[in-house]
Amino acid sequence: MKKIVLSLFVAALAFSTNAQVKTPAPSPSSKLEQKVGLTDVTVEYSRPGMKGRKIFGDLVPFDKVWRTGANQNTKVTFSEDVMIDGKKLKKGTYALYTKPGKDTWEVMFYSDANNWGTPRKWDDSKVAAKATAKVSKMPMPIETFTITVDDVKDDSAVLGMLWENSYVGLKFNTPTDKGVEKSIAKVMSGPGANDYFDAAVYYLNNNKDINKAKTWIDKAVEMTNAEPRFWYIHQQALIHKKAGDKKMAKKAAMRSLELAKKAKYDAYIKKNEDLLKTL
Repeated sequence: MKKIVLSLFVAALAFSTNAQVKTPAPSPSSKLEQKVGLTDVTVEYSRPGMKGRKIFGDLVPFDKVWRTGANQNTKVTFSEDVMIDGKKLKKGTYALYTKPGKDTWEVMFYSDANNWGTPRKWDDSKVAAKATAKVSKMPMPIETFTITVDDVKDDSAVLGMLWENSYVGLKFNTPTDKGVEKSIAKVMSGPGANDYFDAAVYYLNNNKDINKAKTWIDKAVEMTNAEPRFWYIHQQALIHKKAGDKKMAKKAAMRSLELAKKAKYDAYIKKNEDLLKTL
């Protein structure tokens, strides 16, 4: 009987330990992802509700730093440097803090993004960018605090914050033109050394046109002559050997060996020594 009672007690204890009641979060978390030009913008935040309360000037006091949401501080991530109010904000993740006012909000991007709410000790040196944004009145109440990325254009968008009867929008600009010009220049200039190298090695390893592989590997080696790469030149030796040009293969293997010894790279020293024995 005692064993049965003990077993029931252990089972009940295990159930009470593992059982968890699931209820809706008072301020559910949300994640927003938006591409602006070539820049990825991500916003992670919690969304409190009005729930019959007066918000600005009461629950959220005027002229005091607010976490701009609930729970852990709101995070905004930019994959590229952006411009906010004429100032550069470097790519990265920032805590979004605001100081709401009746007519304007102060919006701050804080470099320490790992706080629960506002920092215990505010550090002005961690404010990476700051701007002032106007408050617009909404024609209807917004029950749940909402952050948006709107007015998306090729090189700009507006980070919007809505709650109660207020909308605050902060414009930011992305370096789209610079990125596009860089991409155009890269493509128009033709393949790079890595492209030629990868194509040549693929053709070698898959028994495809070895003459094409030879042309590509020679181009890759030529493009890196200023800073020769022994692993490129080793592949050059292998490709020329397979193409039947043992003289060129031996020359390349010897050069690769010399460079590998300078770099003290044992694996390629052995690879080249083994290759030279077959030439």
